[in-house]
Amino acid sequence: MRIQAAVLRDPQGPFTIEDLDLADPGPHQILVKVAAVGHCHTDVLPRAQIGFGAPPIVLGHEGAGVVEAVGSAVETVAVGDHVVLSFDSCGTCANCRGAHPAYCDTFFPRNLGGPALDGSVSHVDGAGTPVAGRWFGQSSFATHALVDAKNAVVVDPSLPLAMLAPLACGVQTGAGAILEALDVRPGDGVVITGTGAVGLSAVMAANAVGAGPIIAVDINADRLALASEFGATHAIDGAAGDLTEQIAALAPRYGLDTTGLPAVITAVVDALPARGVLGLVGVQQSDLVLAPTALAAGKTLTGILEGSVDPQVFIPRLIGLWQAGKLPFDRLVTTLPLSEINTAEQRALAGEIIKPVLIPGE
Repeated sequence: MRIQAAVLRDPQGPFTIEDLDLADPGPHQILVKVAAVGHCHTDVLPRAQIGFGAPPIVLGHEGAGVVEAVGSAVETVAVGDHVVLSFDSCGTCANCRGAHPAYCDTFFPRNLGGPALDGSVSHVDGAGTPVAGRWFGQSSFATHALVDAKNAVVVDPSLPLAMLAPLACGVQTGAGAILEALDVRPGDGVVITGTGAVGLSAVMAANAVGAGPIIAVDINADRLALASEFGATHAIDGAAGDLTEQIAALAPRYGLDTTGLPAVITAVVDALPARGVLGLVGVQQSDLVLAPTALAAGKTLTGILEGSVDPQVFIPRLIGLWQAGKLPFDRLVTTLPLSEINTAEQRALAGEIIKPVLIPGE
């Protein structure tokens, strides 16, 4: 079928809205009409040219929409279902079988490659040239997406899909890191460095679970003020004073870094008490070098992918917290037409908006 999609053809160039031909669903796939798709910082990775998502490619991995067709072997999703589309996983490796699909043996090639692992072609442009269309198993910067049914979470059709789209990655990663990966409990102290969509979702989740103190660190005063509205008990300007000393004075047991900045990470490691745990999300921006005794006091440094969650279980949990008024992630959202994807990306990178959500067809 013919669809429209935002195609990245040059790592340093703009997205272009193009007509593409999309393959029919395979036996285990569904065709989703995309109602909304969040723009996540991970969608910028192909521009860095570090091995993730070589152009030409359709990006987008926070899709939400309505199922229009299902493959012959699909039993869990039906035509007309409203779905949130999350990351891809094989479903058969030890981690997938153990309810840890974010650590699937083939997570990186499945989600951060672009082409399908089996070599099949799903997207073709007007010149007959294949365009990579399996970014996070969905490539949802488009009017329609092909997705494996196991990666679609069915949601209540009365809920606004534009607000639910960010649950697929950004909100899931931040909240999941707190609630699942770090398992922060009531009264636990936590420091969160970086207050973008992931960091602010982590602040909300820490507040929802009754953690304290909740320490937000950033150099953006407006973001710190928002973190305070979402439950942060302390806001630290990362550019003012000794960061390690300021964090250590509040003695949090847990930390979550969303900046990827080695200087920030090492400052938090040094600030944590004995047996403290620091989770890292995203891609670190350069080599991380720790002092020889940095972890000697039983400290743990751990990487976290997608909040360490199973989306089929965790996305409904997030929706429940949102409906109960405990996770107001909708306040992070700014909606724009998919045709304004370049503006959305620029505004997000400049810090003007927190979570752009793009609407195809507008």
